[in-house]
Amino acid sequence: MQVRDKVVVVTGAAGGIGRAMALRFAAEGARGVVVADVDEAGAGAVAKEIGDRAAAVRADVSREEEVAALAETPFGPVDLFCSNAGVIGGHGLDAPAEEWDRLFHVNLMAHVYAARAVVPSMVERGGGYLLNTCSAAGLISCPGDAPYAVTKAAAISFAEWVSIHYAPQGIKVSVLCPQGVRTNMLAKGLEEDHLTARAVGASGAILEPGAVAQAVIDGLEAERFHIFPHPEVADFAQRKAEDPDRWLAGMARFVAGLS
Repeated sequence: MQVRDKVVVVTGAAGGIGRAMALRFAAEGARGVVVADVDEAGAGAVAKEIGDRAAAVRADVSREEEVAALAETPFGPVDLFCSNAGVIGGHGLDAPAEEWDRLFHVNLMAHVYAARAVVPSMVERGGGYLLNTCSAAGLISCPGDAPYAVTKAAAISFAEWVSIHYAPQGIKVSVLCPQGVRTNMLAKGLEEDHLTARAVGASGAILEPGAVAQAVIDGLEAERFHIFPHPEVADFAQRKAEDPDRWLAGMARFVAGLS
């Protein structure tokens, strides 16, 4: 997958990983970049950085009609849809139903809405690409934030389903699974002393969003399903698969050490 001359949509693109990807896609020669975010002013600022090959759109990805509208771009049909927007919760068993519902719609259903919006037309044109930001938490769980861990795991499962069913029709799928990235989301979690954020800080390097964008470019070019900006995540996932009981015991000790 080469981004040059492609039309790309990026949600959650007003800052962090989404902004870095939008800027990098433009630098790689994308024909058009739709910068989508619930933060309209932030999306506009990123689009202004890119110039006339970008369009800013306010979009709440928890609403299917707003995600569906992103399929109609001023640059033509979507070649690459980056379903990147995500939110954290911060609670465990005490997470209220409203928090579960919010994370369910943003972290999981937004990917479903994106696929519904663009996959049929991609199939008609002979192919297309979905990139879903799912987090390492979707593969190896995470301390503290139950709704986040569960919805990110469900997002990976959905991406696998799409790949299984639509690969023969030319649809490529990748899931972006970073650990710690220097974003407002991580900063907010640390400020509020979320166990999840403290665990991220203790588990390895904190990458800049630009480094994640580079990993995305490399992963898309190789058409890898899993894109790991932190290579150690692949090792963690392998250990989990090889010996789940040992892995769970190790994670329990890690979480106990953070308390």
